[in-house]
Amino acid sequence: MKKLWEKGLFALLIKSTSIVALAAVASTFAISAQAATMTDSLVQNYSSAMKSAANSKNINQVARLVSDDALISLSRKGKSTSLDKDAYLKLLQTGWNQTSNYRYEISINNIVTTGEQAKANVTTTESWVKDGQDVSFVTNSRVTLTVATGNAVLLRAVSQVTID
Repeated sequence: MKKLWEKGLFALLIKSTSIVALAAVASTFAISAQAATMTDSLVQNYSSAMKSAANSKNINQVARLVSDDALISLSRKGKSTSLDKDAYLKLLQTGWNQTSNYRYEISINNIVTTGEQAKANVTTTESWVKDGQDVSFVTNSRVTLTVATGNAVLLRAVSQVTID
């Protein structure tokens, strides 16, 4: 009986240790995932990825670079509108479908990172041909990027649009 009790206690101890070890490992991964830190490098990677996605008119890749909770406020000539992610993607897709020779440039400066977010000034220039006319939009924005799945994604943008 004593031998059986010792084996049972030993087996219970091993099982308990395994559960505790698994819990410790799982909590370590959870803490690592939650504590992702924004860096200037992630912001620059976002810029490169957005340029590539837009120039290739890859709506799925652009969608991955925009948070599901994104809010994009656009102002032009005293009129403003706010778009969520879906409205932004639809507007982008509609524009791409109605134009040719689309080109996208992006520059980011004045980056301030804190924890999981970065704020930055972003200037984008979009140009295309519509009905035989060259059109160019320059957008100056103050954006907030956040870390999601290890990458920077757009969370907020307050933008002023100028049409050349």
